[in-house]
Amino acid sequence: MKPMLRRTFLAAPAAAVSPPAAASAVRFGVDLFSVRSQGWSAFEHLDHCARWNAKVVHFSEIRFLGSLEDEHLKRVRAHADKLGIELELGMRSICPTSSAFDASQGSAEQQILRMLRAAKIAGSPLVRAFLGTMADRTGRLPIEGHIENTVRVLRSVRSQVLDSGLKIAIENHAGDMQARELKTLIEEAGKDFVGACLDSGNPLWAIEDPHLTLETLAPYTLTSHVRDTAIWREKDAIAVAWVRLGEGNIGIREYARRFQELCPGRAFSLETIVTPARRVKFLEAKFWEAYPRTPARDFARFLALAENGEPRPDPPPPAGKQAAVRRELEDMEASVRFCHQELGI
Repeated sequence: MKPMLRRTFLAAPAAAVSPPAAASAVRFGVDLFSVRSQGWSAFEHLDHCARWNAKVVHFSEIRFLGSLEDEHLKRVRAHADKLGIELELGMRSICPTSSAFDASQGSAEQQILRMLRAAKIAGSPLVRAFLGTMADRTGRLPIEGHIENTVRVLRSVRSQVLDSGLKIAIENHAGDMQARELKTLIEEAGKDFVGACLDSGNPLWAIEDPHLTLETLAPYTLTSHVRDTAIWREKDAIAVAWVRLGEGNIGIREYARRFQELCPGRAFSLETIVTPARRVKFLEAKFWEAYPRTPARDFARFLALAENGEPRPDPPPPAGKQAAVRRELEDMEASVRFCHQELGI
């Protein structure tokens, strides 16, 4: 198979991009992390997403934009307007004590204010950010300490965020926080300017049923990342693998139905990531050092998902970089088709 060139992906078959027959209660979007390896410009990203009927394009990291210069952002906004696409902008960690925080880009406050300005120019109603990763649950500082530090940062920029008319959407990211923890962060920072970027795949890295995450965070949700997961029980572990939309066993159809019911008008944005299985060694005492306050009833829901799953082999590794880039695109497009044809979004 030849690499997909720009003129090729712009000629995607019309049948693949047909909008749902019935109006959806949410707006279909694409998080550009789904196509993170394609090497496209901001304009090429927008063109590709437009071919798949995206109404929202979520630039979850600055690198997908290419630049935060005013004139560049204005051109990106104009191109999105021409395509009938709404923009959402994002950044990475804003917790100064997280291992994921990049201090070389300035203080957390400086980084937020820089992104607020960019979002205002681009017409984004929010700035997506996150605390860190699951590594922040096992370091010297407990996750509660990282949450306190993130709250402190957010409170320090509250007046500027309110003046901008925008909001900060904090993601439950890479296993960093469970739903009740993110809810606490939002409420302590101030839900008048902070909300959630609700991710459906990351809860399973934090030993949480994504339906519980949705139920808990729906009142705070400003936007979303959506992907499917396969989960199953093994002798001494629980296996968790992110998969194409429709190929998991977490009940993605019911998740989509409830999301539309609980979060009407919000973006339902695909973030397609396909991974080998990650093993949760929940029978080892050391594992629970990262989750000392997890309610047994919440873990029981996660365990029930695993008990109902069937083992599956890891996807074969791509034969080289170009094959990996092609597979990433195929994963995204298969997930979009499922979203349109099976979920009606």
